[in-house]
Amino acid sequence: MAAKSTKYITIGGTAFLILFLYYLISNGCLTNPDQLELVIKSFGILAPIFFLTLQIIQVIIPIIPGGITAGIGVILFGPFWGFVLNYAGSMMGSIIAFIMVKHYGHDFILKFTDQKTYDQYIGWLDKGKKFDRFFSFAILVPGFPDDLLCMIAGLTSMSLKKFIFIIATCKPLALIAYSWGIKEIIMRIGTMF
Repeated sequence: MAAKSTKYITIGGTAFLILFLYYLISNGCLTNPDQLELVIKSFGILAPIFFLTLQIIQVIIPIIPGGITAGIGVILFGPFWGFVLNYAGSMMGSIIAFIMVKHYGHDFILKFTDQKTYDQYIGWLDKGKKFDRFFSFAILVPGFPDDLLCMIAGLTSMSLKKFIFIIATCKPLALIAYSWGIKEIIMRIGTMF
């Protein structure tokens, strides 16, 4: 019974993601941060839920750069709520991606990244406990492909509990750096036009 309901949830979730991505693409949100901001604002009181959903999806299906959406979150919802929504969405998306890879294996990862990028980081799996330290460092410091590394962590023997602990403790610093850095860039570009 549980396997059937998981199957239906997966099918329903996939259909929702496809429709949601179609909506974003048809509104030019994936190529224009200003348009993305307008679309989010158009949801009014539901804008935080829409944004949270967007943050979850962009981790699992990394089409929209997370740094851009993080900056937009701070602009739209302010420093506190922008951070809360960014953090919650990033956490939920990371956990879902980790679980999906635990269930579907490396084929799931290769649907969202190219073989060259995958090969660049997969070698860390052979390093045993060193992967855990590398993973913690990469999540803590901006500049690493966090979403891909969360998926690769799903190929290891790392428990979900340990994964959540690493993400929960290491993600905030990088998220603050991305959010504020991208926010400043977006604001400066906005004043140029």
